[in-house]
Amino acid sequence: MLNKLLVEQTKSRANRTNDNALVEGKNGSVIRKHMGYWHIPTRYAARVNVFYETHLNEYLNFHRPCGFATKTIDAKGKVRKVYKTWQTPYERLKSMPKWSKYLRPGVDAQTLESIAARCSDNEHARRMQIAKLKLFATLKLSKTDE
Repeated sequence: MLNKLLVEQTKSRANRTNDNALVEGKNGSVIRKHMGYWHIPTRYAARVNVFYETHLNEYLNFHRPCGFATKTIDAKGKVRKVYKTWQTPYERLKSMPKWSKYLRPGVDAQTLESIAARCSDNEHARRMQIAKLKLFATLKLSKTDE
């Protein structure tokens, strides 16, 4: 029957992430912590997207440290991930040899450095929180929206 309907079954494999798992992981660990667990109605999507583009993305990429795993193998042969390196994604990118070759056309190293140097990590976090509070104040949820 599945062949008749042209349905393919997929499975996750150990140590192999798929696109959906990456998105759901980011939603759970980053987006939901900032935006909450409530449903955002479609009519507010444009405002939330502007907040993401102007505040949250810059904060996540240039000012919020992330843990980068190092895989180690113990005596029994089990692979373990140890998080010893904590850097922002931008700092991690800069630590790679010839990192500027990975940039999109139209984006250069000086532009990224100026974005990172605009303000301190704490200052950017404060500005983002203020912008988030302003955004939430404009999103007036009625009982039908929840």
